[in-house]
Order: sequence, then C-alpha cells, then structure tokens
Amino acid sequence: MAILPEIHSPEDVKKLDPAQCAQLATELRQTIIDTVSRQGGHLASNLGDVDLTIALHRAFSSPRDKIIFDVGHQIYAHKLLTGRQEQFPTLRSYRGMSGFPCREESEHDLFDTGHSSTAISMALGLARARDLHHEDYHVVAIVGDGALTGGMCYEAMNDAGNGHNRLIVILNDNEMSISKNVGALSSYFKHLRASASWYGGKKRIKQRLERIPLVGRPVARAIEKAKNMIKSVVTEGELFEALGFRYLGPFDGHNIDEMTHVFEEAKQISDTPVMIHVITKKGYGYDLAERQPEKFHGVAPFRVENGLKRNQSSKESAAQVAGKTLVAMAAEDERVVAITAAMAGGTGLSEFATYYPERFFDVGIAEQHAVSMAAGLARGGMRPYFAVYSTFLQRAYDQIVHDVCLQNLPVCILTDHIGLVGDDGKTHHGVLSVPMLLSIPNLTLLAPRDTQEIRLAVRATLALKGPCVVQYPKEGIEPYAQSADGRTFEVGKWQTMVPAKDYVILAYGRMTQHAVRASALLREKGYDVGVIDCCSLKPMDMDCLTRLFREKTGLFVVEEGELVGGFGSEIARLCAAHGAREPIDMLGIGDRFVAHGSVAQLLEECALMPEQIAARFERALGGQERTDG
Repeated sequence: MAILPEIHSPEDVKKLDPAQCAQLATELRQTIIDTVSRQGGHLASNLGDVDLTIALHRAFSSPRDKIIFDVGHQIYAHKLLTGRQEQFPTLRSYRGMSGFPCREESEHDLFDTGHSSTAISMALGLARARDLHHEDYHVVAIVGDGALTGGMCYEAMNDAGNGHNRLIVILNDNEMSISKNVGALSSYFKHLRASASWYGGKKRIKQRLERIPLVGRPVARAIEKAKNMIKSVVTEGELFEALGFRYLGPFDGHNIDEMTHVFEEAKQISDTPVMIHVITKKGYGYDLAERQPEKFHGVAPFRVENGLKRNQSSKESAAQVAGKTLVAMAAEDERVVAITAAMAGGTGLSEFATYYPERFFDVGIAEQHAVSMAAGLARGGMRPYFAVYSTFLQRAYDQIVHDVCLQNLPVCILTDHIGLVGDDGKTHHGVLSVPMLLSIPNLTLLAPRDTQEIRLAVRATLALKGPCVVQYPKEGIEPYAQSADGRTFEVGKWQTMVPAKDYVILAYGRMTQHAVRASALLREKGYDVGVIDCCSLKPMDMDCLTRLFREKTGLFVVEEGELVGGFGSEIARLCAAHGAREPIDMLGIGDRFVAHGSVAQLLEECALMPEQIAARFERALGGQERTDG
C-alpha cells in the first residue's frame, strides 16, 4: 500500500515506523523524478534531501517550528509532505506550483527564496523575534556546503554565536553547489567528511551495543553523546565552535532514524546555537543524477530511462556564445581573465576553464567578492570578465558602485538571464538590471539583440577604458535582421532596423525582435512605424536621439524590464531636458514581481508579444492619421 497519498501534513509523518519512512522516501523520490522529468526543475538537490526532510518533519512541528531552506531549490519533498501533493504535478508551470519556497502556497514556507546564503540570517531574526515575544518554538535553517562559500553565512554565524539565542543550523554537506565546490572551505569540509570512517566504526559499535538487552541502548546513547562532545572539541568543527556554535556531526544524511534522534537531541540545547553537520549525496536514488549531479541540478523535461532532454536543441545559448567569444579573445590577449561564482557551465565559461585554467577563477557563491576581486585584477593590469546571472548580480551592487565604477576600472560583467527567464520565477527574473545599473556613473551598459551582436559587443569591451556590463537573455537569438544602413555594433551608437519618419519604436535586447515584428503588423495597417535597436543603453546615441527630437518623430518605448527607473524613464527625462515631445507610450514590466511560467506565457502576461505591442500602439495613437502606405 502506498504511503505518500496518506500524508496530508507533517503530523502524519510522525506516525510512521522506520520501515514506513524508508518506503515514504522511495515514493517521494519516484514522485520527484516523474514530475521533474515532465516539468523540468531542480532534480539532484531534491533527491539528495528526501531523507533529511522526512527526519526534519519527524523531529520538528511545522508550521509552529520554523524551517527555512537556504536557496530553496531543494524543497520538493517538503512541499509533498505539507499538503501540496495535488498541486505538485503543476510544478513550475504557469499559475501552478513554484519550484521554490512560496508564502502564497503554504504556511509551511516562511520566505520566498531563490538566492543562496541567506537562511541563517533570516533564521536568527526569527529566533530573536521569538525570544522578544517570549514564545517557545524552534527555528531551523538548512544550509548547503555550497552556500557556506558565501560570506553572508559567516556574518550571520558570527552574530548568532555572539549571543545565546536558541537556533539550529543544519549543514547539508553534499560536496556540490551548482558547480563543484572550490576553495579552502571545500577542503575543510572534505576533512570533516574524512571522519566518516571513524563515524562508521562508531556506528558498528553502537549497533552491537543496542543488541544487549535492557542496558544496551542507554549505554550506546551515552557513548554517542560523549563521542560528539570529544569530537567537536579535539577533532572536528573547530571553525563552527570558534564562531560560537555547538558542533554535532558529521552524520549520515540518508539515515532517517538517526537524524531524527540527532534533531531531537539538538532541541534540548538551549544555551547556544547548534550546527548539525549531515552528509548527503546529490541525486540519491537515481543513478544518472548520482553520477552527474551538476548535469542534473536544474533540468529541462527529460526521459527518465536515459536522462536525455525530451526536446533536444542544437542552438547555442547566449552565454555559450559569449563564453566562446571570450576564449577567442583570451587567445589574442593574455590580460583576459574569467571569473564565475560557482556557475561555470551555466554562464558559458566551461570552455574558458578548460583552455585557460590559470586565468580562470571560480570564487564560489560569492558575487560580492567576485566583483571586488575583479577590481583588484583590473588594477593589477588584467582585463577581468565576470559572467553571472542578472538576478545574482543584484547581490553585488555596492561592489559595482564602490569598488569598480568609483575607481573607473576596466572590469566587464557579462550578465546572463536578462528579462523574464521563465520557470524559475520571481527570484530569478532579470528585470531589474537596467534600473539598477543605468544610474551608475562611469558604467557602460550594452544590450545586444542577437548572438552575432553579442559576439561584437563582448569584443568591443576590450577597447573600453572603464567598467561595462553586457547583458543578454538566456536563449541564443539567431540573427534575424540587419540594420537598414548595414551598421554593426558600436558602443554609443544605435541601429535603425526599420526606417520611418512618423513614428519609431525604441527597443533593446529581445524586444528589438518583437518591435520589428510589431512594426510589420502596423505597416500592414498603414502606419509608418520604424524600429531603432538601442543596443547601447549607456552611453546613448545622442546624435540619433536629438535628430528624432528635431524631426518631431513620435517615440514609442518597449523594454523587457522594470518601467520604474528603466530605459523608458530615461528617454522621458531626456525629452523633458531637451524640450522635446514626450514618448507616446512606454511598455515594460509593471511595478510588481512576476511569477513563473514559460517565457512566452510571461511575455504575453506583460503585454510584450509583437501582436500586443502593435495593439497598444494603435490604442495609444487613438485614431491619429495614418500614412498612405
């Protein structure tokens, strides 16, 4: 008889015996594999966390006890155990279940999260709020070893260890973030894992002791407590102990009964925060994911039997195009170096790492450090390129301003996943990039429209003497049109894609293609509507813009980004400054966070598809005269 369908809340998990827990884990893994194979999503991390999640819900009582998953891409088992089985087949689909923690879905999700290294800080805040209110519940943060390469974790632990708030942090150590973990901390965790042989010997002794009638189990538990105390003092956990935490572990993260017992013991510690170190394996229970956890971290729909994508595509992503361009540049210029924050594959830098390992730096999940280190490399005469998703670049805003742009250093940031990224949803959309970056002095901001323009834009950055950002969406957009005058990419210059005198749509990035299509629809209806690719967002092409002002051309701005403080806002400001006619209309993302769904569905929701742009144009004109054509 299946167990999972009978689990309606975490309280039902507490009623299971060890054999039923093992069966539940198997059913959870199969459900996750089946669903992700159809919907896409994060697979390896979720398979590795199944047993840990069951043990959490056996030991703690959510939602009274507060459980916070760092990053949140390992939350599928938690969702299935907290009353969301019926919705689970809609995972990551439009208006369906989020692939990350979501407060709107359940009271068991404390925060909407999708970025790394934040859970300990939020958990400490909850623990302090609890103590100030004189309440009594447990606060638990589950943090991966990859997340501990982010400095925010240590800021939080340093603060927590300085007080006496009751707090439990579980270090889920699977030796992987998205890319393989790197750095001194990774080596430290390997040292901790090496104690698993000692731990295994202890486990065998414990099992033998427990077979002794009456006294065996109490003696085994007493020895275990003593072992943990001695071990934390003289052999392991020195780092966490130094930060003021009581260190326990490492433990087998796939042993549900043992973890439940450890968590119950940790609940009794009230005078200091506790760090529980558990070792898990990414992809556990699905052989292909166990052997290739990086490949199966975030996946498109795939075939379970062989792991191959259901819809194979030979098209290069925008990041791959940029990465290959960087490899070619590195062959020509020894100053070119590349940086990633634990995402070499996702940001297109794997090939660079292979060809130029001595000029490739994976700094871990530490975007702030990456930007400031890039500043140091630039100050030392190198030409650093930091490739990063737009959503994660938000984490390093101060470093961009203070350490790079204030110093006017030639650091280039290659920003992937611009605009609406689809199924990962509101924590991952790159719609704040332009408002975030446009106002920073000294910064050049480039937004090429297709793969050919990306190649040219990346190459053009090498001639710049100051900082720059090149931004592009996730998918590689093949060249679809040339400028009317044959002009190719140039910093500070825009390209006329469709010439016109009456009206012009100003667009950049993916929206240039949508504007070209909208222009064709409008021309069929007799409107003289042109399109300008504003690929250089900063500096703008003021020669082109002042000509449009002088000719009193009607401007219509379209962008796949936040309207507040965005490109359209800057155009409107310049219109006012030059006494020019204000834009007829501006389209973009409203002042809200957009949920998840396919890119096409989200663009349609935001009225940014070509047909919608054309219809909005017609409504904005309100019956103004058309041309004879």
